[in-house]
Amino acid sequence: MNNLGLLPRLVIAIVLGILIGQFTPAPVVRLLATFNSIFGAFLGFVIPLIIVGFVAPGIAELGAGAGKLLGITTAIAYISTLISGFFAFGVSTSILPKLIHVNAQFAATNPEEALLAPFFQIEMPPLFGVMSALIIAFILGIGMAALKEKTIYNFMNEFQKIVQMVIVKVIIPLLPFHIAGIFANMTYAGEVARILSVFGKVFVIVIAMHLIIILFQFTIACLYSGKSVISALKNQIPGYLTAIGTQSSAATIPVNLQCAERNGVSKGIREFVVPLCATVHLSGSTITLTTCAIAVMMLNGMPVTLSQMAGFIFMLGVTMVAAPGVPGGAVMAALGILQSMLGFNDAQQALMIALYLAQDSFGTACNVSGDNAIAIIVDKISGSDRNLQKA
Repeated sequence: MNNLGLLPRLVIAIVLGILIGQFTPAPVVRLLATFNSIFGAFLGFVIPLIIVGFVAPGIAELGAGAGKLLGITTAIAYISTLISGFFAFGVSTSILPKLIHVNAQFAATNPEEALLAPFFQIEMPPLFGVMSALIIAFILGIGMAALKEKTIYNFMNEFQKIVQMVIVKVIIPLLPFHIAGIFANMTYAGEVARILSVFGKVFVIVIAMHLIIILFQFTIACLYSGKSVISALKNQIPGYLTAIGTQSSAATIPVNLQCAERNGVSKGIREFVVPLCATVHLSGSTITLTTCAIAVMMLNGMPVTLSQMAGFIFMLGVTMVAAPGVPGGAVMAALGILQSMLGFNDAQQALMIALYLAQDSFGTACNVSGDNAIAIIVDKISGSDRNLQKA
């Protein structure tokens, strides 16, 4: 089973969870609920460490870059991410209420509250809260960038590797069991059919929004630069397909650089912008996380307001910076604010993980495609600056 990709393993886990919940006695489901309780507690303990381990070095690396060009590129990437998030909010709040029917008798809450309770629980209180982790990450990241000292920078990079190892060696391998347990418990409670029907609807809506935002990004870039939208989109196809296959923005960088070259982006700009945006520009991931979060909230009868989601979208663009380069890295980095800002519990976070990973390939493809739209804009800005300097 280890030879399978994460998505096939999650699909198998969902199927097994449904079968276990349907055909096995309550003690078996409670055993899985016990594992879920322990795993959820461990995940809650690790989330602040993930934020510090990835956001702090990410900010430090951004601050050590190429001054004005770095600031311009990062600002455009963040604005693009925000546009994508609010676009997803508008579409989701318009369409999803027509597709999702809330059952007031069920909420995908903690197993001990609404579903079968675990046999026992193990408390693992985090060292500090999510907001404290973000503040610590900001202070450390900005401080490392300003001081340019190597000691703390090297320490944080090694700490990042430790956290990533925990994700790759512990969390990702155990995720299928966690998902299986959640679905077993929901099946036992008689609500899995409604959950699965929402999965398919959300998946279609998310992919459609990805394609629309890519078209929007390239239209803006090409109108500004005077390039052909059709040619730019055609040149991006290899990068898009590579991202779908690899599920990794980093692994797609070599192909994306070739796409940028075909779009006429100068060598220095494309070699700077494309790798940088692979880290800081996550429009596809933001669309997916925003839409999936709204879907889960509507499933559970939770209120969805613009003020609440606006804060969530603004924070997403920061917390996903330097998200771990593994499938599902963005949703792992976002678990903290899902918990602290939207009030998600273990079962709701598990649903978010399953929803997100079901389309992770397409989200990555949207991310990297937008990177090249940004490269076109930055290349035009850089060319205009050079022309002004010559004049």
